[in-house]
Amino acid sequence: MGIFSRSSNSRKSKDGMKIIAAAFFGVTFGFLIGISFPSLSITKVNLPTKFLASNDLSYIEEKGSAIATPDSHKSWSSSKSNDSSSSAPIDKSQIWVPSNPRGAERLPPGIVAAESDFYLRRLWGLPHEDLTSQPRYLVTFTVGIKQKQNIDACVRKFSENFTIILFHYDGRVTEWDEFEWSKTAIHISVRKQTKWWYAKRFLHPDIVARYDYIFIWDEDLGVEHFNAEEYIKLVKKHGLEISQPGLEPNKGLTWQMTKRRGDLEVHKITEEKPGWCSDPHLPPCAAFVEIMAPVFSRDAWRCVWHMIQNDLVHGWGLDFALRRCAEPAHEKIGVVDSQWIVHQTVPSLGSQGEAVDGKAPWQGVRDRCKKEWTMFQSRMANAEKDYFKSLQVEGSSNSTATTI
Repeated sequence: MGIFSRSSNSRKSKDGMKIIAAAFFGVTFGFLIGISFPSLSITKVNLPTKFLASNDLSYIEEKGSAIATPDSHKSWSSSKSNDSSSSAPIDKSQIWVPSNPRGAERLPPGIVAAESDFYLRRLWGLPHEDLTSQPRYLVTFTVGIKQKQNIDACVRKFSENFTIILFHYDGRVTEWDEFEWSKTAIHISVRKQTKWWYAKRFLHPDIVARYDYIFIWDEDLGVEHFNAEEYIKLVKKHGLEISQPGLEPNKGLTWQMTKRRGDLEVHKITEEKPGWCSDPHLPPCAAFVEIMAPVFSRDAWRCVWHMIQNDLVHGWGLDFALRRCAEPAHEKIGVVDSQWIVHQTVPSLGSQGEAVDGKAPWQGVRDRCKKEWTMFQSRMANAEKDYFKSLQVEGSSNSTATTI
C-alpha cells in the first residue's frame, strides 16, 4: 500500500507540472502573437449591411417607437445599398446649412421643423388624421378663479376658429373643468405671474406661427357687444396689424384714442389734451392701443415679442412703443369701434402681491408698474442712442477707408 501511494503521488505531480508548462507556453505564445500585429479597432470593422439593418429595426421594434415590417426593412436596406454604391460617398458629418435656424445648421433642411402650434394631437392613429380642424386665430386670457364666469362669457364670443389658452396666475386649474370648452383649451399654470411674463415664455413667434392673429387679453373685459369673427373681418378690411376693440367711454377709460366712436367702424387717430401729442401721427394721438386687450397680426407679434423685456413683467410703456412694429404705424394701428368692450377695472392681480414696508399688496404692484414704465423708456432710448452712435462710427470708418 505504501508503494502504491508514493507512485500515485509522483504521477499527479508530473501531470500538474505538464499543465503549468502548457499554460505558460500558451500565454507566452499569445503575447508574442499580440505584439506582432497592429491593434484592431472595432470601429474599423465593416459589418454586413443586412446585420446592421436587422439589428437597427429590432431595436426600434423593441422600444415600441416603430413597427418593423418587411417593406420597411427592404426600403432601409435598399437606401443603404444605394449609399454604398455611390462613386463619391458623402460624409454625413459635414452637413452645414447656414440658412437653417440657429443651432440646426448640422441638420438636412428637409427634417427641420422650425415652427409649432397649440393643436392637440392624439396618442393613437396616424398623425395626418389627428386634426379635424386647424384654428387660424389664437386668444389668451390671464385668469384667476374669481373671474371664472366672466371668462366663460368671453370665451363664448370666440368661435371654433380660435385656439383658447388660459394662463392661471392663481394655480387653480381643475375648477375650470365645469365648462365644456375648457376640456380642449390649453391651460398653463404658474402662480403670481402676469400675462407678459407668460407671453414672453410661451408665445414665441415660432410657436404661434400658424395663427394669423393673436389676442392677448386681460380677464376683466365685458364682451356683450363683441363678436370675434366680425372683429377679424374689420381688422382685415382696414389693414390693421395691431388693434384693439373700442372701449365703452363711461367706464375704465384712460386715453381718448381707445374711446369707442359710435359712428365709425374703425378709427386710427384722435385728439388728446393740449400738449400731449408732439406729432399727430405719434402716441397717444395715433399709432396707439392699450395693453389690456391688444390684437396682433402674426408679423407684428414677431416684432413685439422681441421687444418685450424678459424681466419687465407688467408691460407698462409697451403700448407707446408698439408703433415700432408696424409701418406706417399711424395707418396700421387702430381701434375697432363697431366691436367694442367694457373695461371692468377689476384689480385682481394686485391681490397677488405682498405687503412690504407697510404698503398694501396692491400698492407694491402699482409701484413696480410705474418703475417698469420708466425702466422700459430708458432702455429704449439708450438702445436707440447706441444704435445711431454705432452707425456714425461705422460710417466714419468706412469714410476713412475710402479716403485712404
